[in-house]
Amino acid sequence: MTPQVFQETLAQQGLTLTAAQMAQFHQYFELLVAANEKMNLTAITAEGDVYLKHFYDSLTLIQAVPALATAPLAMMDVGSGAGLPGIPVKIAFPQISLTILDSLQKRINFLNDAVGQLDLTGVALIHGRAEDAGNKRSPQREAFDVVTARAVAPLNVLAELTLPLVKVGGVFVAMKGSSAPAEEAAAEYAVAQLGAKLEQDVALTLPEEAGERHLLVYRKTRHTPKRYPRKAGTPHAEPLVQSH
Repeated sequence: MTPQVFQETLAQQGLTLTAAQMAQFHQYFELLVAANEKMNLTAITAEGDVYLKHFYDSLTLIQAVPALATAPLAMMDVGSGAGLPGIPVKIAFPQISLTILDSLQKRINFLNDAVGQLDLTGVALIHGRAEDAGNKRSPQREAFDVVTARAVAPLNVLAELTLPLVKVGGVFVAMKGSSAPAEEAAAEYAVAQLGAKLEQDVALTLPEEAGERHLLVYRKTRHTPKRYPRKAGTPHAEPLVQSH
């Protein structure tokens, strides 16, 4: 997907990117590829693949949460890695306030540099683990309208890492591939315990036969019990499942 096709495809869906925004995407691509030579940020580095599988894929989030296009929502991207989907969403919808959480300091350093060079404002970068960001003493707990994560963990684990961060009434969007239906079923108990319910599964296929995607939208309907998230490492080691 060339940058021009990226722009045209989004325009057909009602998302118009200005020349300045396209310049930001180009600069982000260059920063990503340059940094990737020094540290492992992504296995995808060819320009067409980055535009399709990283930038376009990130912006499918608008299909799950249309309000991102116009409302000044507070969004958190958990386990963002190279800044995906957070940075593409912020470039396209600059009115949102974005918080990025990642457990590796060197990735946060890269993002700090990228945010500065791309001249993005309203971005907070946090080096830390989701279990700590979501705990009952953290200012991030239940602070976000939208929380998202892409390729971070199985959904029954991911729910415990993300839902404590979502405001009551807000949404968590899990960006998943073809495994989504099985993961959704396995996470049902965890999601219910954490105070949310599945609102919709936005199923789509990326252009150029680049794969199946599911945006699982979970609406937070009540406060997450204070005992969640459990301490760092526990959600991965012992995912929430119904005991028989």
